[in-house]
Amino acid sequence: MQIREINEIHHDQEELSHLFQEVIASGASMNYFHPMHHETAMRYWEGVLSEHVRLFVAILDGQIAGTVQLHLSDKENGQHRAEVAKLMTHPVFRRKGVGKALLQHAEKMATEENRWLLMLDTEKGSAANALYLSEGYQLIGEVPAYSQDPFGEYKDGNAYYKLLK
Repeated sequence: MQIREINEIHHDQEELSHLFQEVIASGASMNYFHPMHHETAMRYWEGVLSEHVRLFVAILDGQIAGTVQLHLSDKENGQHRAEVAKLMTHPVFRRKGVGKALLQHAEKMATEENRWLLMLDTEKGSAANALYLSEGYQLIGEVPAYSQDPFGEYKDGNAYYKLLK
């Protein structure tokens, strides 16, 4: 598995859009409803990159197997923190260490950016919770009916943090 940073979205936009559509179709709560239209996925990726967002992809078998974003706080008093966002693995590549490798890479990049407090949220009860706990993230708490899943059902959310130093 290779992990690389995406600095220019257009070359990978089509493959990233397909990945996002497949993740939504599999039931992952990623802020969009099923079916996720191709145009919606393409538009999402067009707006991702900025000076405060780093995007990483995992390449497995010559394909983008997953992604993660590291959102660097732009707040004057929050230069020590970042948010892990949109950690997703294509359904075909799940249970192969993609999510763990991407999460660990995001942590390494956060450290290089001098960010030592990481935050994230996820759907309560999703498989991602076990990953975050196994990687040392601390559960802050639960928020009832935090968001809707891709099929419109309200789901509770879990919030986590991790200190890198």
